[in-house]
Amino acid sequence: MGISDSKKGWQENMVTKNLAKAPERKEEFRTTSDIEMERCFTPDFELPGYEEKLGFPGEYPFTRGVQPTMYRGRFWTMRQYAGFGTAKESNERYKYLLQAGQTGLSVAFDLPTQMGYDSDAGMSRGEVGKVGVAIDSLADMEVLFDGIPLDKVSTSMTINSTAAILLAMYIAVAEKQGVSSDKISGTIQNDILKEYMARGTYIYPPKPSMRIITDIFAYCKDQVPKWNTISISGYHIREAGSSAVQEVAFTLADGIAYVDAAIKAGLDVDEFAPRLAFFFNAHNNLLEEVAKFRAARRMWAKIMKERFKAKNPKSMMLRFHTQTAGCTLTAQQPDNNIMRVTIQALAAVLGGTQSLHTNSRDEALALPTEDSVRIALRTQQVLAYESGVADSIDPLAGSYLVESLTDQIEKAAFDYIDKIDNLGGAVEAISQGFQQKEIQDSAFAYQRAIETNDLVIVGVNKFTIQEPPPAGLLKVKEEVEIFQKQALAEVKAKRDNDKVKATLKKLEETAKGTDNLMPYILEAVKAYATLGEIADVFREVFGKHRETVVL
Repeated sequence: MGISDSKKGWQENMVTKNLAKAPERKEEFRTTSDIEMERCFTPDFELPGYEEKLGFPGEYPFTRGVQPTMYRGRFWTMRQYAGFGTAKESNERYKYLLQAGQTGLSVAFDLPTQMGYDSDAGMSRGEVGKVGVAIDSLADMEVLFDGIPLDKVSTSMTINSTAAILLAMYIAVAEKQGVSSDKISGTIQNDILKEYMARGTYIYPPKPSMRIITDIFAYCKDQVPKWNTISISGYHIREAGSSAVQEVAFTLADGIAYVDAAIKAGLDVDEFAPRLAFFFNAHNNLLEEVAKFRAARRMWAKIMKERFKAKNPKSMMLRFHTQTAGCTLTAQQPDNNIMRVTIQALAAVLGGTQSLHTNSRDEALALPTEDSVRIALRTQQVLAYESGVADSIDPLAGSYLVESLTDQIEKAAFDYIDKIDNLGGAVEAISQGFQQKEIQDSAFAYQRAIETNDLVIVGVNKFTIQEPPPAGLLKVKEEVEIFQKQALAEVKAKRDNDKVKATLKKLEETAKGTDNLMPYILEAVKAYATLGEIADVFREVFGKHRETVVL
């Protein structure tokens, strides 16, 4: 069967069914010169290997996209990652973003919350509310989402070691709003493996951490079916200095480890795999980034079909969120960051992302101001509504350069995965420091290229100017820590402390056994046990992880 016949079959079956459920944004899409933009462009000649390597959007191997109509149906979800200071301040920012046209919330948590410490802990001193919102108990979560109907928004939470606790708090807030857990949608990052190799906000050793993750998979399969239970993250791997190939390889290797762990825990692959999501970085090299996203999608489809024998096509779909590259933002000439973010956002859209966060111009200096956040959001909206790149699916397909890059990234990334498999898988390779060493070497080479001017960073090592000190930056006040400690003390004084002790005791007993932890975490959260108290139970039972240092 030729490409034209295959395309006709795809349109009559896959596309027609999809349009019956979700019509496209317009009846037809045309350029400013009144040229019609086809839904999906294909070669007008026979191209050997086309269906095997590219195929059609919404069909295996998903190189060209995971949905049959992609952005012709609806645009990607436009998120802005936000959270700072107190829950009340963050709530005000979320309402501002929603009014500005954002279509999904993305929550940043402060370091104590990420590391399982309450705001009154000694380890939290000086860090409360600094890089995200401080969440100590269900009371803070209630304030964070006050006036925001949780059945109407999709919420992404960038949280890993304490993901189960924050998810339980979100479920409890929804219930208080009268929204059942099967109606809420969103994502928790919940990707602990990349913390060991690239970011560092781990608490417990790998084995119990993986147990918590698979418990979340099993619980949400039945209780929170619209929730993406993990966002397997290459973003932080890239931020730590990896190459594009390493980002894809190490992320998918982590994905393999999570699927393996879930299957060993007794779950059927097609029960949980459709809710797996991914999180990638978008860097400055436009065409390499587009090819990276396409290669990752094709690789994951092959891995799930061939390695794990998945039968459900949704299990083979690599759905991903993208964030523009924080590590490319410069403190020098910060307005240049607007152009960088635009290029990176364009790469994500051309690569078929499902949701996107655009960084703000001043994030190399401080938390972004409202003006900067608005520019970042408007960048996405201009791309969506004015650029025309969302009117046809996978518009760069067929480019000799893009297809060659896609193939080369796929091959090099699979070579890395083979090496990781030979070391015993992602967890064992991390324990030996393999990925850490590869990332360190890549980061060193990148920095040397800047220092020797082999790589030009505009405004940093070329085209520099004398600049006045930056003004008008957003700073988190020191009073935030005082306020948060007072609020926490009030919660502890008002709650039923006997009930808290009882729920924590039950949680401890469950942690020592094999039952699913999520119902017991939820019970403790509803009693207003704090995040730190719950994390301390796990520290006592599971112990704390010590980093493998590789030189």
